[in-house]
Amino acid sequence: MKELGTVAIQLIRFAIYAVVHVLLISRLVLFDLGWCFFYLGFLLFLPLGTPIVVQLLLSFVMGLTMDIFYDTGGLHAAAALLLGYLRPWVLRLLTPRDGYDAQDSVNVHQMGWQWFAVYLLLLVLIHHVTFFVLELGSFQHFGQTLGKILTSVLFTSLALLIVQLLFFPVRRGRQ
Repeated sequence: MKELGTVAIQLIRFAIYAVVHVLLISRLVLFDLGWCFFYLGFLLFLPLGTPIVVQLLLSFVMGLTMDIFYDTGGLHAAAALLLGYLRPWVLRLLTPRDGYDAQDSVNVHQMGWQWFAVYLLLLVLIHHVTFFVLELGSFQHFGQTLGKILTSVLFTSLALLIVQLLFFPVRRGRQ
């Protein structure tokens, strides 16, 4: 019964991130150079114990959903799938000395600022490099693409950090 509740919560989270991205966030553009890929929050903030197969499936479905709305021919799906594939590797790379608790989630309050910043920036950078290089299809306009990548990484990361600070619970002291 508990698993059913977890699945329902994740489906609601999926819908919220997708709808907010499509209806609101996608219209925000920084200097015609930076875009916020808000939907990545769903993939990045999945529970730490999420099996890799489930992460890959959710990554593909979320990316495909964005591709359907923006007619991007699989760009979002490919970049999101790579993010979903590399997420467990990054989590292993950043594993604390005591390991992760089974109940842990990706949360700036639980994991700390340094851990969260490295985790967020690394995975968002991987996603954005993949997305924009695939979008361009070559390295012909490398400077402009690099500008898009860096601006979008900062924009997306800042938006997801704000989501963390506003909507994820603060860590309570041990009693």
